Formats: sequence, C-alpha cells, structure tokens
Amino acid sequence: MTDAEESPDLWEPLRRHTPARVGLGRVGHGLPLRHLLEFQAAHAQARDAVHRAVDFGAVRAGLTGHPVAEVRSAAPDRAAYLRRPDLGRTLHPDDGPRLDGLPGGGPLVVVADGLSATAVQLHALPLLNALVPLLGEDGGGGPGREAVPVVLASQARVALGDEIGERVGARLVLVLIGERPGLSAADSLGAYLTYAPRVGRRDAERNCVSNIHPPAGLGYATAARTIASLVEGALRLGLSGVELSGEEPGGPSELPPPYRP
Repeated sequence: MTDAEESPDLWEPLRRHTPARVGLGRVGHGLPLRHLLEFQAAHAQARDAVHRAVDFGAVRAGLTGHPVAEVRSAAPDRAAYLRRPDLGRTLHPDDGPRLDGLPGGGPLVVVADGLSATAVQLHALPLLNALVPLLGEDGGGGPGREAVPVVLASQARVALGDEIGERVGARLVLVLIGERPGLSAADSLGAYLTYAPRVGRRDAERNCVSNIHPPAGLGYATAARTIASLVEGALRLGLSGVELSGEEPGGPSELPPPYRP
C-alpha cells in the first residue's frame, strides 16, 4: 500500500465547495511549494488589480450610442488615492464642465476604477449591455432603454457618484466600481445605487449588488435583473438604501413598503 493510500486527503471534499485555502499541509515549517506559489500568484494579481490603470479608452469605445463624459477625482495619483480616500470622493476642480451637456432627469451610470482595474476592464461593459435593455424609458419598468448617460471616473470612490449625479441632475446614480481584491478574487465588480444623489449622502442611503465576476461570482444576467428591480423600486418609492430591498423580477415578493422607525 502506498503512502497516498494510507493517508487520504481528508480536506479535499471541503475544498470542492470553497475557494478558501484550507488544509494546505506543511513541509517542515512552511507550506508545500505548490500552495506557496499559488498564494504568491494570487497576491500579485490582487496588487496588479489595485495599481493598474483602467484603459478607459477601450471602455469608451464599447459605449456606442451612450452619452459619455470622462472625469477625475481630486486624488492626483494612485498613491494619493490609496492614502486619502476623501480625495477619491471629490470631483477634480477642473472637471465639472466636462459633465455639461449630459442629459439629466433620469438614471446616470458612473463607471469608476475603484480598487480593481481588472474588474472594470472585464465586467463593466458586459454588465451594462445586460442591464440597459431592462431599464424603462423612465429608468424603471416599461419599454427597454437603448442608452443611458455614462461617466467614466478615474481615481474614484463610490461617493464621487453623488457629486457627479447632483451636477448632472440625475434622479438616480448607479456606480459600477472595482471592489477591493482578495486572494480568492481580484476581479470583483460592485454596483452601488443611490436615489437623488447629492454630496453628503451616507452609505446607508445606497443599495449594493456585489461580487459580480462570472463564472465564479454573480453572473451578468442575474446582476442586471437585480439592479433593474432596485432601480424600478427606487424610482417608484423615491428612496434607496436600508429602506429599500429588492427581489429579482418574477420572484416571490415585490419591493416592500419603506421601513419607518
């Protein structure tokens, strides 16, 4: 009988159900070489996702038919962006005029680099392509839209969408942003929805659909249906955040009435 037959890997059934690194074993005082190299590769991918710049030119080229503007936050570079989150929440003082001419009064999409350029590069356009036809002409239900105004924002945090949406006069802003990468996923995209955006909105006044990165995470079609349901509910009820929760269209329940403490 071989050593492998005498010592089966008891952790293998668990590993099939989680990307977490469990039961990796030891070689002396360290990890087996294969697991060490896998860890180092995942760490490198996470660092690259944070520090790499999004190719917004390629993203813009895929936004045919959408009114598009491109802006920066007040963070002058990536180092400042990482050290000073507050700068990433504020529009660059020279970039306000770039938003002139975008149509207001409806939903606005902000595609922001956030903390994962990889996520934005891979998933922002496919998600938008799945989502836009589900939005009605008023931003909610009804006939599908063909286009929405889109702002491409670099060195951006989620709250930058509040100032952008307020300047444009949007009824609702949806920020698609690269989420903080981990050692299991470096390409996760998040979608943050805020009704009546304005400077000073709190995180509790937003709704988030996260972990969008097929095939391991949430798929584009499922994410788009969930976001479209939240958009419809936000516009119908005039609110977002903890007072709003959504179900996919056709689910067992519709959006509940707002919670009033």
